[in-house]
Amino acid sequence: MDGGLEANAITEERLINEEYKIWKKNSPFLYDLVVTHALEWPTLTCQPEGKDYTVQRLLIGTHTSDNDQNYLQIAQVQLPSDSTPIDTRKFDDERGEVGGFGGTECKISNPDIIATKSVSGDLFIFDRTRHPSQPAAGGVCTPEIRLKGHTKEGYGLSWNSNLQGHLISASEDTTVCHWDINAATKDKKVLDAYRIYRGHTAVVEDVAWHALHDSLFASVGDDQRMLIWDTRSTSSDKPVHNIHAHSAEINCVAFSPSSEFLLATGSGDRTVALWDLRNLRLKLHSFESHQDEILQLAWSPHNETILASAGGDRRINIWDLSRIGEEQTSEDAEDGPPELLFVHGGHTNKVSDFSWNQNEPWVIASTAEDNICQVWQMASNIYNTDELDIPANELE
Repeated sequence: MDGGLEANAITEERLINEEYKIWKKNSPFLYDLVVTHALEWPTLTCQPEGKDYTVQRLLIGTHTSDNDQNYLQIAQVQLPSDSTPIDTRKFDDERGEVGGFGGTECKISNPDIIATKSVSGDLFIFDRTRHPSQPAAGGVCTPEIRLKGHTKEGYGLSWNSNLQGHLISASEDTTVCHWDINAATKDKKVLDAYRIYRGHTAVVEDVAWHALHDSLFASVGDDQRMLIWDTRSTSSDKPVHNIHAHSAEINCVAFSPSSEFLLATGSGDRTVALWDLRNLRLKLHSFESHQDEILQLAWSPHNETILASAGGDRRINIWDLSRIGEEQTSEDAEDGPPELLFVHGGHTNKVSDFSWNQNEPWVIASTAEDNICQVWQMASNIYNTDELDIPANELE
């Protein structure tokens, strides 16, 4: 490595470590819950499944080196109930259920049916109840269903919450594939794509079904475009809408679960854009605070105005749409726009994935390329304006 580049890398690492120390010191004031666990391998997926604590399950897909077997892992985390003192040591993955696979990303539809993506472009469907808790080392990957259609790998994956078994996938081959896994039978375990959508001119980074309409979905890609598709259309080449949405590649898209019109996109231009399906010629708002590309978005399942975004800047930002346009003092403005509710700074590397807990409001699980998985909940006084704020002199 060049001497100058090496010196810059060392300086950056020191800065990151210093920021982490400050975050750790302030975390008792900023969080009601923080659970941190070091994984053996990085994971590209982190999703909670829907006494004095509640037991939640996390779906984890490993991202190992070339010579090591990848796995799906289901870990358990014990979250204190509201009346229980928090003990951050209560993370238990000893009872996790594991099934071998070779893949790069996992998404969950119902609690037992899991879809994964592989580097070959094929998708695998697993029923976790049919796989042993501890598979044999070097075991063969045996999915219940294999889905074909892509010629290259990819990351975007979305189950249709209104049509059981319908799945769409984004790929580097510039297409979106759509399958109905209900077509699989005991004798037919390999399914070709039900339909292939071709509208992008570059890598398709992400896809998302509309949360309230079973026939609408969005796709975004490196061509800087957001495409809205209607599966009822007879054409697989012409989307309903084709919008130049950002000035750089678009990495993620998410429909609001509470509104039939709102969706958001995240881009390499470091912004999150808010859109209204009724008028896509102009974005409703641009959220600006991240210092690197936006990698993932997720709307809160409990609060219709809350949206979270993860970036290459190691941060997860929580946005509150209801605060857009609020007046600020010059001092408050230094911390970000009024709609920036909270910034999670607990990771020391790029955030790989995060997910809202479907059962516990304000609880998020996140994982990063530093192999750290965290389950956290911001302090209630941050989102509950009736509670007292933390005095500024108590924070670093």
